[in-house]
Amino acid sequence: MMFDEIDTGVSGEISNRMGEIMHQMSSSMQVFSITHLPQVASKGDHHFKVFKDENAEVTNTKMKKLNDDERVVELAEMLDGKNLSDSAMAHARQLLN
Repeated sequence: MMFDEIDTGVSGEISNRMGEIMHQMSSSMQVFSITHLPQVASKGDHHFKVFKDENAEVTNTKMKKLNDDERVVELAEMLDGKNLSDSAMAHARQLLN
């Protein structure tokens, strides 16, 4: 099952519940979700970052599987942007527990 930004316009407790439902679904099927919500991303067993690599002539879309430390940073960036705060890092760790 592939969900492409199914969580658009959703936040808070609803996003937590959506992530939990998708995680439950993954016990009986393979589930992929493209999301900008850390509450949803934190529920996955694996986390991939999709990004663009641009140069003067070409733009390539790439994907990288994140390790545990990279995943915390990515979730913190989803919460707080590129200037990571201690509270965003703590919140990211909390979402993963």
